[in-house]
Formats: sequence, C-alpha cells, structure tokens
Amino acid sequence: MKKILPDWHYARPELAKKYLALFALGLVSARCLFARRRMGKTEFLEKDFIPAAKNEGYATVYVNLWKLEVDPATAIITQLYKTIAPKRFEKIKVKVSGKLPGIAEGSIETELHSHKTVSGLALMQVMDVFDKTKLTLMFVIDEAQVLAYAENSSFAHALRAELDSRKDRIKVIFAGSSETTLRRMFGIPSEPFYNWAPMEPFVLLGNEFVAAMVQRVNKICKFPMSLDDALAAFSALKYTPEFFRRYIEYYLNNPERGSAGILQEAKQSVLHDDRFKKQWQSLLVADQFVLKMIAGGVRDLHGKSAVQQLGKALGVEDSANKNMAQNALRRLTEKNIITRIEHGIYQFEDEAFEDWVKHQD
Repeated sequence: MKKILPDWHYARPELAKKYLALFALGLVSARCLFARRRMGKTEFLEKDFIPAAKNEGYATVYVNLWKLEVDPATAIITQLYKTIAPKRFEKIKVKVSGKLPGIAEGSIETELHSHKTVSGLALMQVMDVFDKTKLTLMFVIDEAQVLAYAENSSFAHALRAELDSRKDRIKVIFAGSSETTLRRMFGIPSEPFYNWAPMEPFVLLGNEFVAAMVQRVNKICKFPMSLDDALAAFSALKYTPEFFRRYIEYYLNNPERGSAGILQEAKQSVLHDDRFKKQWQSLLVADQFVLKMIAGGVRDLHGKSAVQQLGKALGVEDSANKNMAQNALRRLTEKNIITRIEHGIYQFEDEAFEDWVKHQD
C-alpha cells in the first residue's frame, strides 16, 4: 500500500500567527495547549508553529517527551544543546550511571551519585551557555504532562527555576494530551509549574480541513470523492485527522470500492491497531474490567453495583469492596487513560481507544 506523501499536511499559518502574537504582547512567557492524541497538535507545532517562530527571529527547540518519558531530562537537555551550542552537542553525554563527561571545555568528568543531580547540573550548564548568546528562544515541550509524574518532580523544579529567570528571552509552549494531568500540573500549589502557564484547548481541525483534503484527492484521482461522504467519514472516525488520513489513503488505493467500503476498512484498521493491543495487555485484569465498564456506559463506578460487577469478574464476589474499584481508577488516571468528570464518573482520554475496548470480548 502506498504511503501518503508528506505534502498532505494541512497548513494553518493564521493559527501559528495567533499564538505568536500572544507572546509578542509581552503579557505572558508561556502557554499550555491541550488536545487528545492524534488530533494534529504535534504536526501543527512541527510544521506550522515552529517555522513561523523561526521567521519571527526565534531560535527554536522542540522536544516530544512521549518518546522519552522515562528520561525527559536527557531529552530536554539534549535538544537545548542542539540549538544553543550545536558544536558542543557531540561532547555532551548524560548517563544514568552518574557520569557527565564533556560538560565543560576539555575532558572534565564529574562523578555524581544521582542521575537527578546530574540532570539538574546539566540543565544549569546549558542555560549558562544560553546566557552567553544573543538568542531569543521558543521552547516547545510536547506531551508536557510527563513532567508532572512524581519521578520527574526534581527536574521539573529545576527547569522552572531556570526558565523563571529568563522569561524575557525564553518563551515556552507546553502541549499535551492529558487535560487532567496538565490541570494538576499548572493548577495545584504543590506542583513545580503551579500557575505558570494559562491553559487553553488546541484549535482542532474541522470541515475546512476535510474540504481541503477532498480537493486534493480529486486533483489526482479519477474517481472523485464526495465532500458529503468525506465529512461523514470524518465524523465516524471521531474527527481524528490521523484516522481520516488512513481513509484517504485507502480511497486512493481502491477508489472503485466507494466510500462506505473504504470507511469500513479504515474503522477496522483502527480496531486492529497494535498500539491499543499493547496498551491493553500492559494493564491489570481489574483495570481492564473497569475500562470495559466505562466503555459500556456504567456510571457511578464507586457504587455498590459497579463494585459487585468488578468482584464477580475477578472471582472475588464475596470479598469485593470499594477499594478495588478506587485503586483501579487511580492507576488508570495516573496512566492518563481515563479522566474524572465528577465523583464516580469517568471518561476515556482517547475516544479511539474507547472504541477499541468496546469491541473486545
């Protein structure tokens, strides 16, 4: 099957200008954008916002913490060095073992006992290098909710301290897929980034995106795609750009099958997504059953009926108690799989994963 070419990107220059204009006013130095996964947020940041920031004279740093969530400190420090001092980058090797060679000129090696201490020192070092430049930096941290994990608290405190003293020259876009975790990150006094960046929902792609994709399809395909069919497909695929592009890809390869058949194929590809299967298999049985209840529309997950259902599913009906459900809900919330709407009522962070769970026996 042919791959969709990179130029299928739907450019959003006006939205990029809007976000940059907010920084130009000088009232804030950071913003936080949130949206569910696969909604086009990362593509916008990389292909629209960052190029626009460069055109405005910013040096830019982009880091996606989802790719290195076990070690966000190394990810951030590495990307900072690549932009601020690329010639030094090859010398910098932050090791979990506690060795930090090449931070200063020459062959200095600092032996430390804690990787957290190493990370804090390395961050100070790269910021000292930045201070000696004349750069104005646009720092984009994607999947920023990783910084709110308890194990990253020390580095998050260090990062805020370094950014605090450089607000005039470093502007920050935090972006993430877990609204719940981000609200905790910026809204709870005990968190390192408390009250540090205003939050707003990322502007999602809509009908204008679908119309542009249809227009492009019809320029290269002998079987014109109907805008009404495409809009219906976009809706059926939960308004998710990544899945809609699969629909387009399948259509271009077999347009004679028609929209209905192509849409069914796209839905099946989502339901058989290996990422969902791996995520599911990593969960405890109790957590899996709680997800099934949420996907099945069960409300009041702290209630007697839900607790009894969970106990029966686990074969411990006689000893079922509220703690079993509460512990499962806590684990799932901490993993950003679900979010609490109100007491006892939860919803999936990822609607596509919810659909996948609904189809599991």
